[in-house]
Amino acid sequence: MRTPVQKVNRFFMLLTAPFFGLLLGLWWYHPPLQLNLEVGRFAPAPGPVQETGQLKKDLTLAQSAASYTIDSVSASAKLYQETTAAMNALVQTASSQATRPEVIYNRRISSRLGIPSDVISSNRILIELYRLNPGGYKAYAMKIKLKDPAAMTMSLAEESTRGAETTLHAVQRYGAVAGINAGGFADKAGQRYPLSTTVVDGQYLYGFEPSYKDLSFVGLNKSGRLIGGKFASRAQLDQLEPVFGATFVPVLLKNGGKAAIPEKWKLTPKRAPRTVMGKYKDDQLLIFVADGYNENGSSGATLEEIQHKLWSMGVVDAYNLDGGGSSSLIFNGRVINKPSDGNLRAVPTSFLFFR
Repeated sequence: MRTPVQKVNRFFMLLTAPFFGLLLGLWWYHPPLQLNLEVGRFAPAPGPVQETGQLKKDLTLAQSAASYTIDSVSASAKLYQETTAAMNALVQTASSQATRPEVIYNRRISSRLGIPSDVISSNRILIELYRLNPGGYKAYAMKIKLKDPAAMTMSLAEESTRGAETTLHAVQRYGAVAGINAGGFADKAGQRYPLSTTVVDGQYLYGFEPSYKDLSFVGLNKSGRLIGGKFASRAQLDQLEPVFGATFVPVLLKNGGKAAIPEKWKLTPKRAPRTVMGKYKDDQLLIFVADGYNENGSSGATLEEIQHKLWSMGVVDAYNLDGGGSSSLIFNGRVINKPSDGNLRAVPTSFLFFR
């Protein structure tokens, strides 16, 4: 018969036997441990990753191309600046070289006149006044560079003055800085009329009259160049596009050569106060006024003397204007010459110059 202790032991053995059996089974059998978390569904899709990688490569190439382009543009800009600077230097040098002959020529013709006694200068005109003593008579000259063709015109005396006024009055009336008498005139019934073909503001005053005897026309065209000579038809003169001009006699120089002076004008009068307008080959004007105290042939200059003087000074074209008591030279509001009448003569036309 079992004791109570044995009964208790037997009970616990029966109770723990399955547990120890399980432990023995587990110890003998070792199944592989697998953990399936199904994380595949959380992996990134292969498309966007590949596109992102390709995009990164494209951006890298674009950055490289941009850097190259920037470097190229910078190099081109630098080259452009250097080229522009070089071209500007060439232009300045060319401009300087181009004006050099003009400067040299101006110095040469100016040296034959001497030192100017007075100068008027503006952005429209340059006038240099010279006092000359060629021998046997006294003379004055104005060398004029018209920077603006409108800086010179020809005035026509008002009807209220019976068709004539002094050049000084014309200068004052128009606000000019200098002036000389212009063409010849004829008197009729107390009225003074411009001689032959006369152009004012581009219009023929009394129509065109073909050149006759020794008369010649002289004036300026639209380009501000001195034009003159004898014209058989209006069409011939119109081709030169005259803006203004007057008529007198004779031509002294043409195209750099001495023109034949008619015998009549060599002797009647032999000497006299004279007003002559000419030009140099660079289109600068030269006004020459010879002084004389009368018109009877004993004072002033001969046409041949003036012709030779102007030719020796390099004038290429020269035209004799009205002389004697009509000769007038106004500069800066002053009468420069000494009129042979004792006072300025009233004339129908005057050439005026403006600052």
